[in-house]
Amino acid sequence: MISPEAFQNEINIIIANAIREDVGHGDHSSLACIPEHTFGKAHLLVKDKGILAGVEFARQVFKYVDPKLRMNVHITDGTAVKFGDIAFEVVGPQQSILKAERLVLNAMQRMSAIATKTNYYVDLLKGTGATILDTRKTTPGIRALEKWAVTIGGGANHRFALYDMIMLKDNHIDFAGDVTTALDLTIAYIRANQLNLKIIVEARDMDEIRAILAHGGADRILIDNFSIQETKEAVKLIGDQCQTESSGGINEVTLRHYAECGVNFISSGSLTHSVHNMDLSLKAVE
Repeated sequence: MISPEAFQNEINIIIANAIREDVGHGDHSSLACIPEHTFGKAHLLVKDKGILAGVEFARQVFKYVDPKLRMNVHITDGTAVKFGDIAFEVVGPQQSILKAERLVLNAMQRMSAIATKTNYYVDLLKGTGATILDTRKTTPGIRALEKWAVTIGGGANHRFALYDMIMLKDNHIDFAGDVTTALDLTIAYIRANQLNLKIIVEARDMDEIRAILAHGGADRILIDNFSIQETKEAVKLIGDQCQTESSGGINEVTLRHYAECGVNFISSGSLTHSVHNMDLSLKAVE
C-alpha cells in the first residue's frame, strides 16, 4: 500500500496545483478592495447533515497559502454534524482567507459527502465481518482527498493506484490468454523485479475460481458480478485458501446480503463517484 510519506506528497501536490489553478497571477478581487495587512476572521458553517471531513486538509491549505493564518477547530474530522454547526474559525490576513476559501470549501464539501456515504455503508455492514473498500473510480487529480475521506467515514482503502498492488482483471486475463497464464506471468514478473506486491485476481465464474485456487498464487479472489447465491457458493468453495472480495453493482439494498455471504471485503466505486456535496460555507464574522 502507499506509504504515509507518499500519501502526504500527493496532498501537497493537490494543494499546490489547486492554488495555481485558482489564483494564477493574483486574486484581483481581493487585491482591489481588501487592504493588504487587514486581519479578519471567518468560520466554517455547516448547512447540511452528515459526517464532516477535510478539517485537517483545510489546515494544510491555510498554512500553504499563508503561515500567518490560524485555525480554531471546534469539530474534528469524522464527527456527525448538522445544520448550524460551526466546524472551525480561521483568523489572519483577510486576503489570505479569501485566497484559500474556494479550495477549502470545494475539498471539504466533497470529502464530507464521501465520508457520509461511507459511514452509512459501514453502519449497514455492522456485525457481518465484511469491510467496505473504495476503488480507483475517483476524480482525476484528487484521488488522495477522496480516499482520505473514505477512511474518515470508517471505510478502508483498496489499492491507491496501479503501482501498489497487482489486480488481474478480465482484460488482463483475456489478453494473457487465461487466468492460469496471467498468474504464471505475474509471479514471474514479481520475482524478476523483486517486488513485494499482493495479487488480487478477478473471477467471472466458478471455473475461474477453481483455476485460481488450483494455481495458488492469488492473495485475494475478486468475486465480480456474481449473484448473492453464486457468491455464497464461491465463498464456500474458496474457504480459507485466500481472501474474498465482492464487487459489481452492489448498492445499499444488496450490500448487507453480499456481506452475509461471508466475504472479507466489498468494494464500491459509488463511494467516490456517486455522491452529492455537503453544503458548507466559509463566512466572515466580526
